[in-house]
Amino acid sequence: MAFCFISDLHLQDDRPEITKAFVSFIENTATKAERLYVLGDFFEAWIGDDDETDLTLLVKKTLLELSTSTDIYAMHGNRDFLIGSNFAEKAGLILIDDPKKEEMFGNSVLLMHGDLLCTDDVDYQSFRATTRNSSWRKEFLSKPISERKAIAKELRAISKEATGRKKEDIMDVSENEVSRVMEEFSVDLLIHGHTHRPDTHIMNFKGVTSKRIVLGDWDKFGWFIWMDTNSCELKKFPIS
Repeated sequence: MAFCFISDLHLQDDRPEITKAFVSFIENTATKAERLYVLGDFFEAWIGDDDETDLTLLVKKTLLELSTSTDIYAMHGNRDFLIGSNFAEKAGLILIDDPKKEEMFGNSVLLMHGDLLCTDDVDYQSFRATTRNSSWRKEFLSKPISERKAIAKELRAISKEATGRKKEDIMDVSENEVSRVMEEFSVDLLIHGHTHRPDTHIMNFKGVTSKRIVLGDWDKFGWFIWMDTNSCELKKFPIS
């Protein structure tokens, strides 16, 4: 028995090498796991389940085939928080909350996308709260696809400009928030993505050793975590 975790693939039409790496990863690695967890930002942008493209159709087909042998769980990221039940059903995956606590191989594990941990980025947290509001979602999804695409493009441009002005440490997790969340949920292992800073952090909190594993974004490498009864390791493979 083994579980596999990925995040931050940022799948998009103009990066076919990432899509190719994803399909290969599913066929050669994920099929060997009992569960696959996708911890957000699966897509670079998501404007609604009704926006079907060649990319989304391929992803649905690939995941649906995987679901016959592997349970697939996914949570929203900051880029694809509008993924809904229609896509989930057609892709054979189960949407889960962020954060999500699970018992895995004798460990209490907390799964997150990771953006909630970046509490020093006050502007982003305000934007996140607005866009997660049900009224905002309903109003946005009621607009024509062409208008939604234009809004998403504008928001990405604003986000890119704002990111360029921010200090690096603001966009990383707050260590205090990490400690607070792990204590709140009583876990000894936290797995998340979002920051694009893959690493394994060993922490000592109130005399208890705990671990935080950060998944990387798929760019020059594809990143995943493989967990079984013997280990929990962050791994990578080259993307050509």
